[in-house]
Amino acid sequence: MPSAKGLRGVLRSGPLLLMLGLGGMAVSMAGPSLGLTGASGGAITDSPKEVIDQVWQIVFRDYLDSTGAYSDARWRQLRKDLLAKSYAGDEESYEAIKGMLSSLDDPYTRFLDPKEFKEMRIDTSGELMGVGIQLSLDKDTKELIVVSPIEGTPASRAGVQPKDVIVSIDGAPTKGMTTEDAVKLIRGPEGTEVILGLRRKGDVLNVPLTRARIEIHAVKKALNTSANGSKIGYIRLKQFNANASREMRAAIQDLDEQGAQGYVLDLRSNPGGLLEASIDIARQWLNEGTIVSTRTREGIRDVRRATGSAITDKPMVVLIDQGSASASEILSGALQENKRAQLVGQKTFGKGLVQAVRGLSDGSGMTVTIAKYLTPNGTDIHKNGIKPDVEAAMSEKEMKDFKIENLGTSKDSQYRVAETTLLKALTMEVNQAYKSDSANLNAAL
Repeated sequence: MPSAKGLRGVLRSGPLLLMLGLGGMAVSMAGPSLGLTGASGGAITDSPKEVIDQVWQIVFRDYLDSTGAYSDARWRQLRKDLLAKSYAGDEESYEAIKGMLSSLDDPYTRFLDPKEFKEMRIDTSGELMGVGIQLSLDKDTKELIVVSPIEGTPASRAGVQPKDVIVSIDGAPTKGMTTEDAVKLIRGPEGTEVILGLRRKGDVLNVPLTRARIEIHAVKKALNTSANGSKIGYIRLKQFNANASREMRAAIQDLDEQGAQGYVLDLRSNPGGLLEASIDIARQWLNEGTIVSTRTREGIRDVRRATGSAITDKPMVVLIDQGSASASEILSGALQENKRAQLVGQKTFGKGLVQAVRGLSDGSGMTVTIAKYLTPNGTDIHKNGIKPDVEAAMSEKEMKDFKIENLGTSKDSQYRVAETTLLKALTMEVNQAYKSDSANLNAAL
């Protein structure tokens, strides 16, 4: 059995679009929660304590306990203890907040300092300030490698090339840097400059790049031709950001116009993202049926359904693996249980919780678990995942040698299984349409 890192490692720690992932969250965005009161009923105005109390009250008011670690009495006592202390500055209060949240034993309820909160908002917004480079860390040399420049960006216009090695960023050597380290240095305000030292065929070039607003594309598409001549629309959805729904709609429409007879939707290593994006994309494939229901700690149930707005009814297969989480599971579960698609691959991650993202008064923020979601059949998949209809896993050797450009091609064994499954569905559809019954015979005569 391949390790959980497998293809997830290729896709996440591989090409990183100068962006950090959401770690498998279905996220509901919310605004700041301010105007909170102290233990005596009056407003807390001391800045470090104010943020501590904001976090405390958000959890007290909205948190859904999925671990059994939350106790109302302990939580009240914790507030009293923390607000009785003095804090020298923000860093001390942030550590106190992190300690407070760690008592919940919920990895998805976490504090984000102002810089981290800004990064998260970039991740979900669908755009960033950068230079337009896809980069990865070479697994053998541990060097930062340019996978490709994004067309129309500062990197592309400056002549940055695939396989360029980034040896320095603004003069700082990149030896020992992770992709995340590099991302933080390359990103920056629009209009500012960053100088990349690039090694190309033994020569080092210092390339100045002016940062600009870069759109993060969530969707990649291709029209593949199978061995029997069938046209297969391949769509890879990388994450559920603010652009995902619009890009998915455009991809389906374009592939339909090109004559796609069926679709393979690739959700492998998609860690999730915006809850609303997953619902809207499900509606692009489904005409009717329940998509997902969510339940808060008060038991409030919100049911989201298809609205008769599907773009296509052509057969489809969905590729999933251990890295398909949260919003990916909402989408794949909806398509599977509504008999809209077959799932091919490996059991999904199993993250059935919804987080709200809350801004705090000092520019920091937090994510807090506020609900759990159920599939259309009412199944809670948290820690269990969704099983595929057709099992397909890469061998250890294939994973070791796998390259990102092989995704959705004949070199991708999981895709080959998905294509075979889709072709069977297409054959069944043809046979049903032209089966030898009296109605069809009369029409033919």
